[in-house]
Amino acid sequence: MGSRLLTAIAVGVLLSPSAAPGQDTSAGEPPVTFSMRTSLKASALVFRAPDAPDLFPERTGAESMWRFRVEPELRAGTWAVITVAYEQRLRNSSGSGGLAAAGILPARTAAPFRIRPLDWNLTQSASASWRHEIDRASARLHAGRADLTIGRQAIGWGRGVMFGAVDLFSPFSPLEADREWRRGVDAIRADIKLSDRSSLDLVGAFGPTWDESAVAARARGYAGAIDIEVMAGRRARDAFGGVTTSAAVGDAELHGELAAFRVDDDEPGAGARVVWKAVAGGSYRLPIGKGILFYAEYHYSGFGASRPEGMLPLLAAPGFMARYARGDTQILSRHAVALIASYEHSPEFVFSGQWVHNPGDASGVVAPGMTYTLSDQLSLLGTAYLPYGRAPRGTELRSEYGAASLSGLLQLRLYL
Repeated sequence: MGSRLLTAIAVGVLLSPSAAPGQDTSAGEPPVTFSMRTSLKASALVFRAPDAPDLFPERTGAESMWRFRVEPELRAGTWAVITVAYEQRLRNSSGSGGLAAAGILPARTAAPFRIRPLDWNLTQSASASWRHEIDRASARLHAGRADLTIGRQAIGWGRGVMFGAVDLFSPFSPLEADREWRRGVDAIRADIKLSDRSSLDLVGAFGPTWDESAVAARARGYAGAIDIEVMAGRRARDAFGGVTTSAAVGDAELHGELAAFRVDDDEPGAGARVVWKAVAGGSYRLPIGKGILFYAEYHYSGFGASRPEGMLPLLAAPGFMARYARGDTQILSRHAVALIASYEHSPEFVFSGQWVHNPGDASGVVAPGMTYTLSDQLSLLGTAYLPYGRAPRGTELRSEYGAASLSGLLQLRLYL
């Protein structure tokens, strides 16, 4: 199947123009158009783990990743859009990168909420893998006030920039360097516009079983300059409810999220409990030079460990690992704060900075970076990850980011 798909895509690239009319538009009807976007990203990550031989026998290591992605799209006027994304990933690694280095490049784990992965292994060794997958395959139909999307698609909820309390469908990790492509989930989604200032979003995202699926509803509306979302549903075995809001306050923007999950623990006699997640943050552009854009956020996750010593036992629990891979929690602790800043020095150079901090154990990661844009199609990203905090002792973690690696990332991005 993989070879047939590659052949079909190659033929499409060679024979199809970027936008080809598929019907007579003399009557003024929107045309049928076909477009193709091709992307190539080459990433190199080098790291040095903390001096903790029991956890990291090899202190230094490297990981490289190549991602080749083809995204054909067919539009039938204004009423239908068919989207596909096919991707190949070539990955090679050596050494163990510590807790934080594992979150810089895209996760190796299978994407959640997929009936079938559609992710195949081309070849694999102890240190390398070459895989390909269908990450998007959906049809969006527009009729009146409703948009219905069926198939593999990307869905993002919430107002958070770094963290999410209500982002249910394969969210990014806080330190992930490349956030361009959220992993697709197999879903049916109906977005219904109730009025000019309100709408209803209904989502069913499905896995192989009902306990690996999610159904949710979100109502959205505006009151003046304030927008509010209220949502409820079922994710895997958890019932949940949540609310988000954002508003402009002068020249600043403020946003918040709050969610509660009713969790049935697997341990005998544990019973049900309520787990809370919250995000509070804002953004502001400082009038310095061309303007420095700042984002600040605080995140609370009741799924995390209350103390650093509890993180490794959590990671050893199959139930928690399933939650972590699904994105139920983005951090291993209870509390995190983050700052992001970016400054466009010129059309070619953009400087950025990121700081993630655990206030409970006084550990964190500082990540300065720079993007050099060579042309509309080609750019180069460089980022350093500088962790701090109490290093592990034996097999015991004494801080969350004290177990992170000193890392450097270089990524070349090419779009055609």
